Amino acid sequence: MLKARVVLATVIKRIRREVLGWLDAMKAQSPPRFETYMGGVFDSKAQEAAAVAQYSAWMENHPSALENFYELMEEAAGKQIAVFLDYDGTLSPIVEDPDRAFMSDLMRATVKEVATLFPTAIISGRGREKVYDFVQLAELYYAGSHGMDIMGPAEGCNGFKASGTRGKDSRGNDIVFFQPASRFLPMMDEVCKRLEEKANTISGAKIEHNKFCVTIHFRRVREEFWGPLAEHVERVLKSFPELQLTLGRKVLEIRPAIEWDKGKAVEFLLKSLGLEDVSDVLPLYLGDDRTDEDAFMALNERGKAFSVLVSTVAKSTNALYSLRDPSEVMTFLQTLVRWRKSQIECLKKGKDER
Repeated sequence: MLKARVVLATVIKRIRREVLGWLDAMKAQSPPRFETYMGGVFDSKAQEAAAVAQYSAWMENHPSALENFYELMEEAAGKQIAVFLDYDGTLSPIVEDPDRAFMSDLMRATVKEVATLFPTAIISGRGREKVYDFVQLAELYYAGSHGMDIMGPAEGCNGFKASGTRGKDSRGNDIVFFQPASRFLPMMDEVCKRLEEKANTISGAKIEHNKFCVTIHFRRVREEFWGPLAEHVERVLKSFPELQLTLGRKVLEIRPAIEWDKGKAVEFLLKSLGLEDVSDVLPLYLGDDRTDEDAFMALNERGKAFSVLVSTVAKSTNALYSLRDPSEVMTFLQTLVRWRKSQIECLKKGKDER
């Protein structure tokens, strides 16, 4: 009996240490208000000045992709550009209610134009179907669940044909798809069910089933309830040793512990589209989240690629360039469209003159 109590006490101490570690990480993902937005609300003029100075210094190492656009495009001359985009915080603003993270009609029209000129994919931690419901553009490739659920047109823009398992979507279009974590789907269903049982008792907590990952949103949860929420997540996770916990912007995520992330998804898409050749292909990735760092690293290791962090605050990143927010992302994409169209027009004029 005594031995059992000692073992139980040891387990409880370990769980408390892990939960405290998660709480520290959760707080780290929730900066004070004055640090959240450049030009937003600050507690004092001194804090505002410090934040502005910090961001300006940070931009020396991560210059604006918009201000340096034409320098970037010098590298792209003669190369096929492939565009990869995160969704939340990149194409749409971060909002309190994740079900209302709508992109604007103008952003949708801009992304549609990009997709007519370049192979284009959205890579998100959200479920693929949910991202499609937000975007509603059939010409894109969608990689949901951090790249564990990939689907797109069998034939994309400019005749690009994707390799992979073929099928048809609900609209009868020819598609290719890839799901490296398909065997985990029943497990994720069970995890979601268990998490929802507790989340219903914590005001502001929201559980989002993203097919191959389950997201626990705590943006609306008062800080004094983060502990009970983290403890419940810990208890659920202990029952599923093949799953792992990761952190995002005011979210906890449970997903399969496999060697797959947004970086792997980018590599897979490039290969399936026949664009893995480093010499004549230039991938471009825009994202704002911690999970996008895997894609930034993959492209940096590849070389001949541009990684762009979308952020209004100075923070550690593997991205080479930066944009401030979704409005700058839209301006950047519009500039990219105009640049490509001018290239096409110049080539056309050159042929006509001959």
